[in-house]
Amino acid sequence: MDKKRYKVVVVSDSHGTSQLVKDIEIWNADADLFIHCGDLEDDPNLFDKWIFVRGNNDFFPGGNMKDEQIIRIGEHRIYVTHSHRCSYAGRERQLSRIALQNGCDIVCFGHTHCSEICRENGVLLVNPGSTWSPRDGKEPSYAILYLEGLQTEAELVFESDWPLTPKEEPVRKHRFFHF
Repeated sequence: MDKKRYKVVVVSDSHGTSQLVKDIEIWNADADLFIHCGDLEDDPNLFDKWIFVRGNNDFFPGGNMKDEQIIRIGEHRIYVTHSHRCSYAGRERQLSRIALQNGCDIVCFGHTHCSEICRENGVLLVNPGSTWSPRDGKEPSYAILYLEGLQTEAELVFESDWPLTPKEEPVRKHRFFHF
């Protein structure tokens, strides 16, 4: 069994705020993997370390964005999709079913601009929200997964905790979920 602890950064719905995507990469230079769940709205070839899926607003002719990806890292298989082709009601149930059909235990998805970490049918679902324009009343965000053996941890990192965000006082808004 692979006992290495992997750090995976997950971003979605950045909608052309490419410098921010690059900043997130710099802030997390120790990450083993960078995933973007769609709506980059830029040339994916400008981001060497990232794995992308195509969102409903990704029309850039460069790059080879797929509609979905399956990524193996350590003891885990991650199903990555933008999820714009899923119904709004029951999205998590539908994504967990697709993940299980593909032998995946984690789903990373976007489209809704709503950050969420939950479990459905034994599958960890991670929506990092939007780094550009969240729709759930929360701050812009991205997610970090920590994978060690069969264990998973998921964390949302909100804008007030980003290194370049001016703060009046330290506020911890990370949402940690241990499974």
